[in-house]
Amino acid sequence: MKRSEINQIINRALHFLAKHRFLLPPFAYWTPNDWRRKGPECREIVDQQLGWDITDFGSGDFDKVGLFLFTIRNGSLAALQRNPGGKTYAEKIMIVEENQVTPTHFHPQKMEDIINRGGGNLVIRMWNATPADGLAKTPVTVSMDGIRVTIPAGGTIKLHPGDSVTLPPRNYHSFWGEKGKGTVLVGEVSRVNDDRTDNRFYESVGRFSEIVEDEPPLHLLGCDYDKYYSPRRRQRR
Repeated sequence: MKRSEINQIINRALHFLAKHRFLLPPFAYWTPNDWRRKGPECREIVDQQLGWDITDFGSGDFDKVGLFLFTIRNGSLAALQRNPGGKTYAEKIMIVEENQVTPTHFHPQKMEDIINRGGGNLVIRMWNATPADGLAKTPVTVSMDGIRVTIPAGGTIKLHPGDSVTLPPRNYHSFWGEKGKGTVLVGEVSRVNDDRTDNRFYESVGRFSEIVEDEPPLHLLGCDYDKYYSPRRRQRR
């Protein structure tokens, strides 16, 4: 993806979030120069990969196969192993366009609630995973706002604004905004999340996009932190 495209997506997202009165934390608005001045007090943001996350999954066509995410809060699996009383949860906000597909995947350890926070309708297609990580032919049972729902393998559910669904680990799912219903504001509340290790895609995709730097970043993606944030280097100057 070109950096100019990412910057445009961020600007559109900020307008959409403002329209729906969803407010991001202060670090969402830091510029690259702001990050260069930050010290070790910001380490949690970097270590837990909080912030902007925009991907086309290597498709080269974000509008058709892509996703906007912002990780608001997150814990650490390693920290939980040291202290079981630590932060066990994560939260994201996502924006899903009409017919914009997130490819089929599951999470080996993460349970998540997917919530339609407003806008259009979110369509989710689901399968159980086989022991060999294939698509099982068995019916899929999930909880939608406390109500058990069963659908055939590869069937879909639809989340209208206000609806939610709980997806257990190893639940294969793909989702998109329903055509003709508008852009969807999607919340995710989950166990601790690590997108670097806890995504298993059914088909080979690129979770994090290669970026062509045709203009400076407006705000940093999680994959940009190492380039701009280095409190040790800053202290040596």
